[in-house]
Amino acid sequence: LPFYWFWFGLLLTIEEDSAFFNFQHTSLGRAMELLTTPSPSSMEMAIQKKWMAYIKPFAHDIRTDDAGNVIGVLNPEADFKVLLAGHSDEIGFVITRIEEDGFLRFSKMGGISPKIAVGMKVEILGYRKTITGVIGANAEHHGGVKDKVEFEDLYMDCGARSREEIAQFVQVGDLAVYKRDPEWLMDRYITGRGLDNRTGAFIVAEVLRKLSEKQIHVGVYAASTVNEETNLGGAYFAAAGVNPTMAIACDVTFATDYPGVNQTKYGDVKLEHGPVLAKGAPINRKINGLIEQSAKALNMDIQYELTPRNTGTDADRMRYTGNGVPIALVSLPLRYMHSPVETVSIKDIEAEIDLLVHMIEHLSGNESLNPLVD
Repeated sequence: LPFYWFWFGLLLTIEEDSAFFNFQHTSLGRAMELLTTPSPSSMEMAIQKKWMAYIKPFAHDIRTDDAGNVIGVLNPEADFKVLLAGHSDEIGFVITRIEEDGFLRFSKMGGISPKIAVGMKVEILGYRKTITGVIGANAEHHGGVKDKVEFEDLYMDCGARSREEIAQFVQVGDLAVYKRDPEWLMDRYITGRGLDNRTGAFIVAEVLRKLSEKQIHVGVYAASTVNEETNLGGAYFAAAGVNPTMAIACDVTFATDYPGVNQTKYGDVKLEHGPVLAKGAPINRKINGLIEQSAKALNMDIQYELTPRNTGTDADRMRYTGNGVPIALVSLPLRYMHSPVETVSIKDIEAEIDLLVHMIEHLSGNESLNPLVD
């Protein structure tokens, strides 16, 4: 199966004239089996092995490190190195206590809201067995859910009758994710959990695949990084190990094209209007210029977001490795960040891949990224 279907686990039947058949491989059949792989931060091993298996046929070299990153390389002998980073981890929950009656107490692993968690199904990645649970919701007849919900108010119910029973499968420190299958919306959007940022891991792999079919003059290092949602540590390991000439983080950013969002405060970013380029103090203006040149050559719409002090992404940690790394951030517009119904556009995914392929393909390897050098 093409790599991207490993990120979206569902059996779908799509009409032949839908956006599905325009997404990367038009020869796909009417139905595809999609496999969802949980990857909460610090537990990315299973998804990383799938990512590594996908890039193996076209990468000139594959590297791993002690953080758990996987890096696919083209032209490893080149002096000019471009590092692309898309993180493979997702937000989740961590089990903090097992009650006497078998209920599980938990906290967050990454930026996840307790308000959204109420009443959701979860997949608990137990140390001996993966099991299903639900996050209890107080019935309206008994007072309903509190107006201000905290994690200490919540619990997971797995159907266990006692601590001893559930402890056969789950222990403190085990992780959980929402039990939520991805779905298509109008054959143009994908919605589900963890699109932040397994879409980015897919994008950097596809950029690597497409560049492997072209004559390029620089080294390309596509990294599926770990731990972005909790500490950005994977990005530091990746960039410190590669020592790149430049680095581009491929992440998601906040779409603001749905009801109730203050666009004056949060900006105007829409699905289907192209990738989002960050502007701000951490961003290297020359890299942005190269990306904008490619967008113009491709007659492609791009959008912008402001990152005045830092980006909140892998780019921040990559920047501070070695002697310092010039960085850029190219993001995918995403609705409903850090919820079980994150939503992205296939059109934007394709555009971001094409944009990065064009930019890297046209690098000579002699570019100066020093803003004081013409």
